[in-house]
Amino acid sequence: MSAQAAPLLPPDSVVSALRAAGCVFAEDEAELILSTARTPEEATAMVRRRAAGLPLEHVVGWAAFHGLRIAVEPGVFVPRRRTEFLVDRAARLLPPRPVVVDLCCGSGALGVALVAGLDAFELHAADIEPAAVRCARRNVVPAGGRVHEGDLFDPLPAALRGRVDVLLANVPYVPTGEVGLLPAEARAHEPLVALDGGADGLDVLRRVAAEAPRWLAPGGHLLFETTERQVADALDAVAGGGLTAAVARSDEHSATVVVGGRPV
Repeated sequence: MSAQAAPLLPPDSVVSALRAAGCVFAEDEAELILSTARTPEEATAMVRRRAAGLPLEHVVGWAAFHGLRIAVEPGVFVPRRRTEFLVDRAARLLPPRPVVVDLCCGSGALGVALVAGLDAFELHAADIEPAAVRCARRNVVPAGGRVHEGDLFDPLPAALRGRVDVLLANVPYVPTGEVGLLPAEARAHEPLVALDGGADGLDVLRRVAAEAPRWLAPGGHLLFETTERQVADALDAVAGGGLTAAVARSDEHSATVVVGGRPV
């Protein structure tokens, strides 16, 4: 029986450094850093970066999402665990050999998670942020998809019009006046364009809902997250675009998802 490898750094010292920096889950974070780093020098640098306030996912270079390890980079939106509920709802709507689009894709986590395990699919992801596009290619291309850079639908191939079965739109929905109330990790290290949804948080969503019917296949669906207080306006935006509108909620994930459907 081989002896267990010695830790790169004393775990207690890593926990103490993280706890002193205000990390609530210092023990778990220390374990993750020490299991990810390859050398003591790398471990030390990771601890310093985390203690300085960099999101843990940016420090270790990946985020756990829907059972997958998704590559993330500094300056890229970190996929939230609550958004796994959106993927679960979308999975119920997949036809055989689906065409999937992940809009405002960030790291590409949603689209990759949705098609994981499928034998046949067509996956496209798009984002306006060059850093997000670069990161998404690390996740989406190995999964068999394509990534496009540009504003919302603009960079998508025209041949997708009327063919999309599931359109995932992880649009920003934080009202401009509330961005300053977000955790410091998000405000300082994630792109503002991925957070700020305009005066009431629904500016980008309204643009997506208005154009989605031209891209969805008959019977196709648009899915996005929102907050409870935005639900009524979000449903109006979806219905105004000519889609049927419904809402799904998960207490377990503390998530609210709006589903818009194109009639058959």
